[in-house]
Amino acid sequence: MNSLTGFEDTIVALSTANGIGAIAVIRISGDKTQKILSECFKGRGISESQGNTVHYGYIYDDHHQIDEVLVSWFKGPHSYTRQDAAEISCHGSVYIQRRIIALLIRLGARLARPGEFTQRAFLNGRFNLLQAEAVADLIASESGAQHTLALNQLKGGISGKLQNMRTQLMDLTALLELELDFSEEDVEFANRDQLIRATREILTEVNQLSGSFSYGNAIKKGIPVAIAGPPNVGKSTLLNVLLEEEKAIVSDIAGTTRDVIEDTMVLEGILFRFIDTAGIRETEDHVESLGIARSKQMIAKAQIVIVLYDHLTEISYVQDIMDLVRAEKKAFIPVRNKADILGAEQPLLENEMVISALQQENIDALKARILALSEVNATPLDVTVSNLRHYEALQNAAAALNKVLEGLNGGLTTELIAEELRSALYYIGSITGEVTPDDILGTIFGKFCIGK
Repeated sequence: MNSLTGFEDTIVALSTANGIGAIAVIRISGDKTQKILSECFKGRGISESQGNTVHYGYIYDDHHQIDEVLVSWFKGPHSYTRQDAAEISCHGSVYIQRRIIALLIRLGARLARPGEFTQRAFLNGRFNLLQAEAVADLIASESGAQHTLALNQLKGGISGKLQNMRTQLMDLTALLELELDFSEEDVEFANRDQLIRATREILTEVNQLSGSFSYGNAIKKGIPVAIAGPPNVGKSTLLNVLLEEEKAIVSDIAGTTRDVIEDTMVLEGILFRFIDTAGIRETEDHVESLGIARSKQMIAKAQIVIVLYDHLTEISYVQDIMDLVRAEKKAFIPVRNKADILGAEQPLLENEMVISALQQENIDALKARILALSEVNATPLDVTVSNLRHYEALQNAAAALNKVLEGLNGGLTTELIAEELRSALYYIGSITGEVTPDDILGTIFGKFCIGK
């Protein structure tokens, strides 16, 4: 379905979570909003109000009262969608919610598609596409860092940088287009040295933004921390202690963990995904071998690896695991478990931490080390890219700009250089929505919840 189909309809949806609650909020937006309310809401003031007001009254279906409600009335363009809109706060009964929504549909509204309220806000110019996507991220935020990242993007943290790039690219493209118009006169409007310098500056900014993606994506999805090591050293016990719940089965039998177990928790406002992996060892057990192979995959995907072992583990074995981690270029923490058994023995490895997962000794210090390695303050969140679509567009823009530089240095024709500049301009504009096709809009807003 085309993303603009039904744009003139009046739409309605439940905006609060499905199910029973103290109250529920039903949202309606479109030109018929006031007319529909006048036919079912019995209260004072909506027809005379200029908007941004709250009205107490009752919802009636003919002469049958459905509920006592508060109606927040917004006169367009002073609303979320920039259309006439209202939010009906009713009691949280599922029956009442369904009854009111069915009534509003019968009076001329239709059920909103996922993300359609935010899509209308975007199409009506309330914010750009990047900011619209930040709304979904804000709703889904589970930690302080995710919240800050989404809020900065909603406020236009990255949008301003992208707009500056786009303006510079438009200026460069305009100069080359002017040369094409006067090609017969062999006039050069754009000094090639200045063009190269300006293109390099824009490319540097594009690369800086795209380079922040791995960090931003980790903040958005949770920083992955793998617990790796040989069997029976307490990996599952440590996972349970870090998560403060019995997530993994703990057993004295080596090889109990045969698959990856993971869950999330928030440390100092940062979401972490802790992953308990199968013990890495030589084995002829086919199922255990599959678990070990998956453990190595998780190490490759993790940002931080806790290399866990105990006093019985051969150091050469630990070194082999750390070499595996180093080969993947991951930050890691050597952790010797079972301090309650070790007593006051000296550390075996450089920068080693000694803990007791069973007795929960030194766990806070381990959490502090994990936080330090997360480098959560390494990149300002207002210039951090966390959306894969934005990252891919930046990568494509960088490729086009590199071709511009190759063309300028290699004597490529003005027409071909201008074409690559237009490509870069397209990809930058696609992030904020200046040039985004309708089918892409449908995909983006289709991921939103209904009612937002």
